[in-house]
Amino acid sequence: MITVMVVDDHELVRSAVEHLINGQEGLHVVGTARSGEDALQLLATTEVDVLLLDINMPGIGGLETGRRVLRKYPNTKIIALSVYDQGPVPQQLLRLGVHGYLAKSCPVSEMIQAIRQVQQGKRFVSSEVARNIALNGKEDGEPPFEQLSRREMQIVLLTLRGVSPNEMAKTLALSPKTINTYRYRAYEKLEVDNEMELFHLALKHQLFQNAPVLDADTK
Repeated sequence: MITVMVVDDHELVRSAVEHLINGQEGLHVVGTARSGEDALQLLATTEVDVLLLDINMPGIGGLETGRRVLRKYPNTKIIALSVYDQGPVPQQLLRLGVHGYLAKSCPVSEMIQAIRQVQQGKRFVSSEVARNIALNGKEDGEPPFEQLSRREMQIVLLTLRGVSPNEMAKTLALSPKTINTYRYRAYEKLEVDNEMELFHLALKHQLFQNAPVLDADTK
């Protein structure tokens, strides 16, 4: 029996996914959580084979949750769920170490296939995401946001959400000066001078304002 946990901040999504999974032979949802914080508490007392993790949640967010799960529960496989199947977000997530990436628009059969496959130690990427990654790889030159470190990407995403440097510093436990240093590096790599230019570049490359805030490295 493959045990599954569903983490999503929308109750309707959690209930629907739980019902779909429990209807499959050999799969069983042992818990659901509305936030990363709740998921981590539940994992402390529940053995979970596969974690279906929404990456765009309030609180510590899906990626910080994923990072903590990967460190503390290495036997638990993580499949990221997202409305985003294009742009740099899927590649950033896969580089972080998640075991699978599914667009929320994927067929149910693909979700079930992903659960079974990652449990076997394999990677699984939603067909539409894989296609877009392949197409991006055929483009001339490196997409601009792919140049960023995870920390720089994190600062960019927070900037697009309208979060001030002081708020970022408090959330990320960094000094405002450090935040501004990362932002300056990101702007330099992206060849933008202000938030308006950053916003237009993000729209052009499908990095949406409500994209998930990625867990940062120390670069």
